[in-house]
Amino acid sequence: MPITRRRLLAGLGASALWWQPALRAATTKAKGKVVVVGGGWGGLAAAAELRRLAPDLDVTLLEPNASFFSLPLSNAWLAGRIELGRLQRDYAPAAARHGYRHVQSKVIAIDREQRQVHSTGGRFDYDWLVLATGIRHDYSAWFAGDLVAARESSSRYGAAFLAGDDMATLKRKIDDFAGGDLLMTIPPPPYRCAPAPYERASAIAHLFKQRRIKGRLIVLDPGPGILGFRQLFAERYADQVTHITHANITLVDLATKTVATEFDSYRFDDAILMPPQQAHDLVWQAGLIGRDSSGKPTGWAAQDPLHLHATGDERVFLVGDVLGAVSPLFGYYTKTGHMAVRLGMIAAAEIAARASEAVPPALLPDSICHVTSDFALPEGIRIEASYRQRGDGVIMQTAHQQRNAQPRGEDAAWLDQTLAKIL
Repeated sequence: MPITRRRLLAGLGASALWWQPALRAATTKAKGKVVVVGGGWGGLAAAAELRRLAPDLDVTLLEPNASFFSLPLSNAWLAGRIELGRLQRDYAPAAARHGYRHVQSKVIAIDREQRQVHSTGGRFDYDWLVLATGIRHDYSAWFAGDLVAARESSSRYGAAFLAGDDMATLKRKIDDFAGGDLLMTIPPPPYRCAPAPYERASAIAHLFKQRRIKGRLIVLDPGPGILGFRQLFAERYADQVTHITHANITLVDLATKTVATEFDSYRFDDAILMPPQQAHDLVWQAGLIGRDSSGKPTGWAAQDPLHLHATGDERVFLVGDVLGAVSPLFGYYTKTGHMAVRLGMIAAAEIAARASEAVPPALLPDSICHVTSDFALPEGIRIEASYRQRGDGVIMQTAHQQRNAQPRGEDAAWLDQTLAKIL
């Protein structure tokens, strides 16, 4: 039975219905190969949803790691508020449960002309490709072409915006910090999960105060910051945090352990250096990076904002943090785990419809982000974003932020419920 626009909209049009059993219906005509590159939130959601919507499709997930690590709630792990096992899950059971193939393999190159993915685990042909590869760090803004300095910054002062080893290294760094100046830079937007660095700063400040560390966290922020966190740093953690707003970095000198801005220089004993972010290397290699009006690369993918296929290639779908701007009104979708899941499911619906020769639906995501503002009390912030099309087709965003003075584990509940669906 073909997947119709009406059935897909009924199953996917409202966030409350994303997981309805009706989505399991499939077409007998849907046959082909789908390769999903990247086993983060978006890739996992796309693979699982494809198996629900179109079980006749052959789905392969390529991911170099054996286990998934959740960046959402990782700051709670840094603060000692959640166990590692809550964040980490193996891929193999999920692949077996949903019926797709997981190949632990690093993708080396994408050949869009031949529709092939080349990896350390072999070559994979595809009819449709889902790129859910996430981000890369752009150290060129600090070190130009100095690859040695970029590698040193990454290894010694890692940004920990990537899952796995980066986060484990950061936790050791914080746990071993005995005192002095710990400097943290916040990247310019867009970057992965806008409130995440502020939440991390709050977690570190809480640990410093709790452990009576004789030191301070220096936060260099290129923007004005987030009001709730500015107040928190000034009132509760004035002795632990020095938050410098509108601090655009002009120089990073690893030899002297100095970071300079337009107005001042800051020396550090240790650091968490977060450079600007861009779409993953594979998006660049595949020739899918967008360009601005002057022809300069934007650093992010170019895609159809409604259907998520790459500009100029309807066989390739882009999911999660790699996406470029989707609207002239607000620019980028929020780069969160929740958003990646929604985008992964939309891409799956698109592929399922095309495989059955149906008209792809026009679906828009939503986003919910639970942020812990203070780990001492605790207190939280709920950030919601919804999207709709104007009459002229332009996507509009409605955002709402609400303080949660008495959180009841809503963030952990979201984590557990979502992982239960896609892993």
